Amino acid sequence: MSNARYETYETYGPAYADPVYGGFDAPPADLHSAETLAHGTPGAPGGYQDTYRPAYETPTLPDSEAPTLPAYEVPTLPGLPRQGAPDDGSGSGFAAYPDPGADARAGTRAAARNGSHRRSARRRKARYAERPDSPMRRLLPQALVVAFLAGGTTAFVAKDKAIELNVDGETRTLHTFADDVTELLADEGVEIGAHDVVAPGPGTEISSGDEVAVHYARPLRLTLDGHRRQVWTTAHTVEGALRQLGVRQEGAYLSTSRSRRIGREGLALDVRTERTVTIMADGRARTVRTNAATVREAVEEAGITLHGQDTTSVPQGSFPRDGQTVTVLRITGGREVREEPIPFQVRRTEDPTLFRGTEVVERAGEPGLRRVTFALRTVNGVRQKPRRIRSEVVREPRPQVVKVGTKQRPASVQGADHLDWQGLAACESGGRPDAVDSSGTYGGLYQFDTRTWQALGGSGRPQDAPAAEQTYRAKKLYVRRGASPWPHCGGRLRG
Repeated sequence: MSNARYETYETYGPAYADPVYGGFDAPPADLHSAETLAHGTPGAPGGYQDTYRPAYETPTLPDSEAPTLPAYEVPTLPGLPRQGAPDDGSGSGFAAYPDPGADARAGTRAAARNGSHRRSARRRKARYAERPDSPMRRLLPQALVVAFLAGGTTAFVAKDKAIELNVDGETRTLHTFADDVTELLADEGVEIGAHDVVAPGPGTEISSGDEVAVHYARPLRLTLDGHRRQVWTTAHTVEGALRQLGVRQEGAYLSTSRSRRIGREGLALDVRTERTVTIMADGRARTVRTNAATVREAVEEAGITLHGQDTTSVPQGSFPRDGQTVTVLRITGGREVREEPIPFQVRRTEDPTLFRGTEVVERAGEPGLRRVTFALRTVNGVRQKPRRIRSEVVREPRPQVVKVGTKQRPASVQGADHLDWQGLAACESGGRPDAVDSSGTYGGLYQFDTRTWQALGGSGRPQDAPAAEQTYRAKKLYVRRGASPWPHCGGRLRG
């Protein structure tokens, strides 16, 4: 293998240790008395074969032939060349360092040319060893890498945080680069709902060693003492949820076990707390502590039995409230049948043969008959108003038929129009058309009796007729009988 920096010479024995290319040989006793050897090329007759090889081509000797040096004869390695030496001009960019064995070989070659050296009588076996690398040169790149990694690691460690994350009771420790709680939960894929609880709150800055807790909310369809509503709780059990909601559990009725776990899907729960209810019955008051669902259950728990039509002052199916007083009503009753008349209707028909204001009953009406059944009730010994429960018609009523006159009445009566009828009316009735005497026999402006009134063509009672009709019939009576019908006031007609 060619080596451009060195020429090939015969080997005159390893006078000095070459730390770069070979082993270490002991120097001859006298360099100046060494035998002069003939110069030759490898393989040339009469010459010596050149035994020089670079370290990487050094043959390996068997363990039996390898020389062993005492510890005090181990040669000292030359130090590292100084850093920053000038460039050797080769353009490689590296400084040229002196070869540690160059001087020894130059001296040997000079001795061979001058013939002033003698070859050593006995040559020690050549010892070949691989050139060791310099510790400094080997450690320098590693030191640079370590320094680079140390700087990056310092920044890495500064950003890394050890956080204890508790998600719905499951705790784990993790390392994160997140700056706040929101970023941490997003990195971990933890989704937060509107009712979920996060401590510390979203957006809070975190540092190494902090603990972040996430409590998922669960819907609870709660019926508490008859009131239904939906609430949210982060508790995992029914007992914890009631404690969180502030519901009194002592003596309460629960529709499920207190230890039952509440899943993320929620739970329907019916709770009836213990209440104080007073029951009034048979003249006594009984107070009970109960979680009954209805008033009837509370009454039964008080040891009171309802019979027949017995009831309570509030609906028996209603929810008993704390401090409520319920009265038991002892009811006895029966039935009663009564007959009631049914009024008849009046049908009127027009009759042109009768003067206006005149009515004549053509057919009298007849009332009907109804049979009614009533329920009789006595509450706590007090008789109540009968209650109508059934009705049936025994006889239908017959309507009354009345003829109503439509004939035009004459405006005056000859022979009576010039008289003072107003003075007569004032004397008889005080000028009141509906006046009736104390006996009930006479009525109207002129105090007609009913028989006389109807004989003059009037209908019904005189006091029910208009004032003009009463005056008209009084004039007709005067034409027939003069002033005799009015013995005390008749003289007023003449003024």
